[in-house]
Amino acid sequence: MEEDTYFDSLLCIDVFEHVEDYIGFVKTLKSKATYKIFHIPLDISVLSVIRGSMMSARKISGHIHYLTLETALATLKDGGYEVIYHFYTTPFDDLPGKTVKAKIAKLLRKVLYAVSRDLMVKLVGGCSLIVLSK
Repeated sequence: MEEDTYFDSLLCIDVFEHVEDYIGFVKTLKSKATYKIFHIPLDISVLSVIRGSMMSARKISGHIHYLTLETALATLKDGGYEVIYHFYTTPFDDLPGKTVKAKIAKLLRKVLYAVSRDLMVKLVGGCSLIVLSK
């Protein structure tokens, strides 16, 4: 891509959690487009901390940074972005529960999500974040 190339919008899907200098990386993207859409895995939850599952996510997914809603939005603000809108993605809705344990976990997530999205994400996890920014 040429240095002076500019776009109306840019997608950054599951990327910056893999980049060593992720704040520097999002700063460099700022000059590439008017609007940026980020999809950011939210790996930190109470359950992930208790289970110690972030290290297995590191091996499986290659994530070197782990984020919450607050740290993801702060990263973008630190990079100079204006956050226009954000929402959670809910992959647990799409996945069939193959085992009894998986079916119970899916039901728990759905019930908690209906009560409080933010609480469910902080306690149980299993969501990512979509952010529209400028």
